[in-house]
Amino acid sequence: MTNVTAEQLPDNPEALKALLRQQSEQLEHKQQRICLLEEQILLLRNKQFSSSSEKADSAQLEFFNEAETAVDEDAEDPAPATETVTYTRKKPAGRKPLPEDLPRVRIEHDLPEEEKVCICGCQMQLIGEALSEQLDIIPAKIQVLQQARKKYACKACESGVKTAALPLQPIPKSNASPGLLAHIAVAKYQDALPLTRQTKIFRRIGVDLPRNTLANWIIRSSELVQPLLNLFEDKLREGPIIQCDETPLQVLKESDKAPQSQSYMWVRLGGAPGQKVVLYDYHPSRSGAVANTLLSGFNGYLQTDDYVGYHAVGTEQGITHLGCWAHARRKFVEAQKVAGGKTSKSKGKKQPSKADIALNYIGHLYGIERKGQRLTVGERCRLRQEESLPVLAKIHNWLEKTLPKSLPKTALGKALGYLHKNWKKLLVYTEDGRLNIDNNAAENAIRPFVIGRKNWLFSDTPKGAKASAALYGLIETAKANRLEPYDYLRRVYTDLPRAQTVGEIEALLPWNLQSATEAGLPNEPKGEVT
Repeated sequence: MTNVTAEQLPDNPEALKALLRQQSEQLEHKQQRICLLEEQILLLRNKQFSSSSEKADSAQLEFFNEAETAVDEDAEDPAPATETVTYTRKKPAGRKPLPEDLPRVRIEHDLPEEEKVCICGCQMQLIGEALSEQLDIIPAKIQVLQQARKKYACKACESGVKTAALPLQPIPKSNASPGLLAHIAVAKYQDALPLTRQTKIFRRIGVDLPRNTLANWIIRSSELVQPLLNLFEDKLREGPIIQCDETPLQVLKESDKAPQSQSYMWVRLGGAPGQKVVLYDYHPSRSGAVANTLLSGFNGYLQTDDYVGYHAVGTEQGITHLGCWAHARRKFVEAQKVAGGKTSKSKGKKQPSKADIALNYIGHLYGIERKGQRLTVGERCRLRQEESLPVLAKIHNWLEKTLPKSLPKTALGKALGYLHKNWKKLLVYTEDGRLNIDNNAAENAIRPFVIGRKNWLFSDTPKGAKASAALYGLIETAKANRLEPYDYLRRVYTDLPRAQTVGEIEALLPWNLQSATEAGLPNEPKGEVT
């Protein structure tokens, strides 16, 4: 704003009014700039020092009374109606009983013989026992499997020697058994133990397994399971819905890229009912071409966030693009953190901010979803049509009146803009009871990778990143179908090298195995202990 001294003020009243208007506009622009910068400082402080939880405060966000809430353009923002909620305090559960299937070791404690005599001089009789249980653990045990192949020869003609064949192994000419390979993969991709840390653990129990050896086994075993992953891909595309997400990954030795540059791990979640599939794919970029490759030929519903890379494939024939209410809500949570609220002149109480109102509406939508969790697909669809659509109509009405009054670059303006931009996609979930209100399932599926990345930080080569994608997909798909990852991987590494037909490979699909034990996999390799 240009400073004007009293001597520089024009004598002409019209020129003076124009100067005042110009100064007022400049002042308003600077004030908006100050407010925006203050808001950004608050957001950065919240990200650094506050909890990252998006859980709503029930004292702040109570559901609106739908019959009495009306949005008037000239009236104040509606305040949430107060509801009386009765809580039943649950009795403390106490210590949970130990699982019945765990082996028991009985340790008996008896009284000394002299204490078995009563004070009256009679011999005391055994009438029962007091039994208590405590957990014990046996540290990891490593053993050597000796493959003894019998040899036979004819002493009469000495024509030759016959030796029993060695069953096909997951990694030929390697000393790694299926159980060891499964343990290493689960330790890294389920328990987030880097290979370097595993090497130190093995060394403590007396076995020297260099990191390079473990890395080579990981890559070789990921190549082994590719036929199974191809079947996962087919099953994923047969399902009615695919949910997608992606997260950064650093690969040091990526061709034509600097070591510090970012690549990406993409995740797809879907499959037919009862046949859940989670697939990971490594790609050097985050472009829309990658999304198009991963989803080419798919017909059904695609649910993602608002990342532009999905926009083109979301408009293809045969694909219906869904939005994510969790992402919409997240932006209002950020706006709520920097909103000051206003005080009612009549009651002297702090009134809810516009972000509070939006979160209240969205909370109502999620409340309806909780009611429909145990319903059938058809019943859930009818519930959404009857209860969710009226709430969505109120949200849209409030959005149309609030958006023009909000500055687009503020946190609230960005949240309203996101809601307005994605409104049609955010309505799609009400059309089909199979659909989800948000894309949280895909975000939860990619979380194990993010946790692992915090530990091992980066991949050395693209081949290693692809191996990680393959094994993450195998483990997470097993978990999605309620299989224990180690048992499943051990079964796969044992049987897949010997599979000769598609049917034998299909038998290893997670939904075709009730559990690794019921499928016939022994807990320990057969043989004598020497």
